Amino acid sequence: MTLEERVLDVLKNTFELDTVDNTCSQKTCEKWDSMGQLNLVVELETEFDVSLEPEEIGEMVAFDDVVRILKGKGVE
Repeated sequence: MTLEERVLDVLKNTFELDTVDNTCSQKTCEKWDSMGQLNLVVELETEFDVSLEPEEIGEMVAFDDVVRILKGKGVE
């Protein structure tokens, strides 16, 4: 499973979505609110064994941001 597929899986499970694709963002997903963001961070840190910094968390507003930040942490 690729990094992108794993991130989509985390988004789908975290936000309890039937389907998810790479257009998922805070603008397109109503469950991606401030509480959803916290849940997402916990799931990402667990799934990818990383620690996310506050500024990184603030930048995570869409699928592409999540992938970019994880890649920046050496996740493949």
